[in-house]
Amino acid sequence: MPSPLSIGPLSPPDVDGVRALAAASAAADGVEPLSEQPLLRLGVDEGWLTHAVARSKAGQVVGYVQVDRGGEDASAELVVHPEHRRGGVGRLLLRTAERDATLPQFGGTAGHHGKRLRVWAHGNLGPARAFAARAGYVVVRELLFLARPLPGAAEPAGAAVPPGYRVRTFEPGRDDDAWVALNARAFAAHPEQGRLTVADLHDRMAEPWFDAAGFFLVEDADGGLAASLWTKVEGGDGEIYAVGVDPDHQGRGLGRALTSTALEHLAGRATRATLYVDGDNSAALAVYDRAGFARAAVDVQYGPSNGAII
Repeated sequence: MPSPLSIGPLSPPDVDGVRALAAASAAADGVEPLSEQPLLRLGVDEGWLTHAVARSKAGQVVGYVQVDRGGEDASAELVVHPEHRRGGVGRLLLRTAERDATLPQFGGTAGHHGKRLRVWAHGNLGPARAFAARAGYVVVRELLFLARPLPGAAEPAGAAVPPGYRVRTFEPGRDDDAWVALNARAFAAHPEQGRLTVADLHDRMAEPWFDAAGFFLVEDADGGLAASLWTKVEGGDGEIYAVGVDPDHQGRGLGRALTSTALEHLAGRATRATLYVDGDNSAALAVYDRAGFARAAVDVQYGPSNGAII
C-alpha cells in the first residue's frame, strides 16, 4: 500500500529529497523525469501550485507530483522512485493531480473551476505509456527534442538578419521587462513559455548556465524589440533555448536568421546543438530541418481519453 501524501509547500529537506528522487529516476531511466520549470518551482508557494510528496515507511521521498493550475489547462509532472514503482504510488499521485485540476487558480473550494488535466511523460518510455493506458489517458501533445552535431570551429555563415533590423546582446537590468513583454507576444499561444514573468526570468538568470553573451535581441529600425534568441550551454550540449518573434515581425526571415546566429554562437562552445519544438509547429520544423536538425527524443502530454474537464 502506498503511504499517505504530504500536500503543501516543500520544506528545504523535502526539496532535497525530491531532487534526489529525480536523480535516482534519471539514473534508472536515462531521461530526466521533471523538466526545468517544476525544478525551479520546488521552493515556490503559490495558490495555483500544488506539491505532493509520498514517503516510504522510513521517511524517504519516493514519489512527487507538482500541479500547475496557472494556465488554460492544469499541467502535472510526477515521478516515482524506481524501487517503489508498481506499488500504487503513481496512481495515488495521479489521483491527486486529477483532484487538484478541479481547484480554482487562486484558492477556494473544488467543483466549479475544473480544467483539463495534462500530464507530462518525458521520453514517453514504455512504463509511462502502459501507466497512461491503464489510467485511460491518451497523448494530446508532442514536444520534440531535436539535435545536430556542431563543428569544433566556426559554423558556416547562414541566413542574415533582414535589412532594417540589428542584433545585440541582452543587458540584464535594462532589458528584463521589455524582453518579458516580447516573449509574451511571441508565445501568446504557448502554454508554458508565454507565461514567463520577470521573476521567472530572474530565476533562470541565477542558474549557473546563464550567459548574457548567448542571449540575443533583435531591434527594428525604431529600436523596439522584434525578436529574441536565448541559448544555453551545459556539458557538451548547446541548446537553442528559446527563439521568439513578435507577431508583427513574423514572416520576414527572423526565425531562420536567429537559428543561424545560434549555431554560429554555439560552434566551439558545445559539440551538439539541441532544441525543443512542438510536434505540430510545421513552420519551425521546416526551419530546423533545413538547418540539419533531426529528432532525437520526444516528450508527450497525456490527457483523459474522453477529453473531459476533470
